[in-house]
Amino acid sequence: MKPTVIFAGVFGWALASHTVIAEEVRHSAVAPIIDGKIEAVWGQAEWRDMSHHITGTVPEPTDFSGRYKLLWDQDHLYVMAEITDDVLYDRHPDPREAYWDDDCLEIFIDADASGGNHLYTHNAFAYHVALDGHVADMGAKKPDGDAEILLLDDHAISRWRRSAENPGVIVWEVAVRLYGDTFDPALDTNEPLKLEVGKKIGFMLAYCDNDGSETREHFMGSHAIEPVDGDKNLGYITADVFGKLTLVP
Repeated sequence: MKPTVIFAGVFGWALASHTVIAEEVRHSAVAPIIDGKIEAVWGQAEWRDMSHHITGTVPEPTDFSGRYKLLWDQDHLYVMAEITDDVLYDRHPDPREAYWDDDCLEIFIDADASGGNHLYTHNAFAYHVALDGHVADMGAKKPDGDAEILLLDDHAISRWRRSAENPGVIVWEVAVRLYGDTFDPALDTNEPLKLEVGKKIGFMLAYCDNDGSETREHFMGSHAIEPVDGDKNLGYITADVFGKLTLVP
């Protein structure tokens, strides 16, 4: 089952008014080790909740709950998510097939915080980080009307690990390289952006949760989304629903 694409018109996307949440992210002089452990470097970052319902049913806290921290250096935005998920499920061995219906961490990035439609473009990215480490996102629209599915494994390097004390809790660390809207998957000359103090980034984090069904049962995120025609699953279409990060010392 593909995600539903809703257009308000033939030539674009119309979005109801949306309050953009502005947040600050601290620089880290020491890069976190991407190993699924909460090391001391994360102590300088505050916890942020992933409590906003997007689609599916609202889960019980033991079925899914999540929180996360962010840090940055000149090469990466670092994400550390602590996820409670009682069933880890990855049904599709092909990382390009229905990846949104498997358990995955979804990292939305708009590198210049410009907002706007990014379906079939790289104005922004919706990185689906799978349990097996693959990173999938939609690319250009193909002649048959479907989107090309891209594997962008070098954009987000990740590792997750179960808690020894509570196997239902996992820690997921990701080092994300940021790319601008000129990114072209056909080229091998794409260079990630260098990050600096004062840079603004569009950002949202979400989790697709499936306990064994044909489609995901819950989809929860870090930022509230104003529904359009009752639909809040808008992040993969428009960066207007992302929050906004400012990188600070």
